[in-house]
Amino acid sequence: MDKPSQRDMQAPSPEGIAGVAEQAGVSVATVSRVLNGHSNVRPATRDKVLAAVATSGYRVNELARNLRTAESRLLLTMVPDVGNPFYAEVIRGIDAIAQQHGYFMLLCDTGADPGRERSYFDLLRRRRADGAICLDPATVQQALAEESNTLPWVACCEFDSSVGVPYVGIDNYRAAGDAVRYLLARGHRRIALINSDDHYLYAQQRQQGYLDALRDAGIGADERWRLNVNSLDYEAGASAAALLMSQPEPPTAIFAVSDTLAIGVIAGLRSVGRRVPDDVAVAGFDDISLAAQIDPPLTTIAQPMRELGETAARLLLQRLANPRENVPGVLLAHRLVVRQSA
Repeated sequence: MDKPSQRDMQAPSPEGIAGVAEQAGVSVATVSRVLNGHSNVRPATRDKVLAAVATSGYRVNELARNLRTAESRLLLTMVPDVGNPFYAEVIRGIDAIAQQHGYFMLLCDTGADPGRERSYFDLLRRRRADGAICLDPATVQQALAEESNTLPWVACCEFDSSVGVPYVGIDNYRAAGDAVRYLLARGHRRIALINSDDHYLYAQQRQQGYLDALRDAGIGADERWRLNVNSLDYEAGASAAALLMSQPEPPTAIFAVSDTLAIGVIAGLRSVGRRVPDDVAVAGFDDISLAAQIDPPLTTIAQPMRELGETAARLLLQRLANPRENVPGVLLAHRLVVRQSA
């Protein structure tokens, strides 16, 4: 088997970079910053350098760079459902911080499947990626904890502090309680919960917040008014709302654990002749962009979605910079946004 040639193993020649710099009318240092993905280059300058690279036929030897630095400059973001609009803003936050620090982000749709997540962790083991941010269910994280706790990754939004990796999220228990207490203050006593699959830790925490808020108000939770759905899409919310309204004594308020469910609930209520909020109040969770645009605008718990992503990326970069440092978990603040649906 032939050995790699000396040329293959060397970094790009200074002459090659100098030629690109001369053609673009910039310094060699500026060319280097552009090729390494640094953010402190003006867009017009970056465009000139990239145009010079294209016309000169110059190519960056990524293999040589990786051998020198032992870095791929690639961060993985593992998401259970890329179709959920909640994750979109989180991903934007991750990508913004990654780019600022010269990293590229690879979006990985795991489908909450431990096997698929394991294959992405294999990229870390083989040093094809430098680190990972995991938004998968805590059950998936727990299943992989023993084999992945030495790898550079952080948990975002969905986390179990006992897994022993840095995390960022909100206090889901308290946030759900805030939503239910608001509905109680509006005079509602028959409050339903539409929850997601309870293998998600956030679903367990939000349900407990709902139950404890009712208990503290002296109200027993009626199991008929608690529904779990297998997806967070609009259709699931609409179907659940229609089912709740078919009961002999239907609820007067519905708390859904995501805005996509809550928006579906409003449509489902309308389809069976119920008005929101006159007949049934609706509250959601997340504050996605569509929440303020629907009719009526949705009362919801706002998560700092972009800040969650940015914080997760910063925690990961901190872990990469100091592998032995104890990087703490972070809880960000939520807030209740009152609109016309409740």
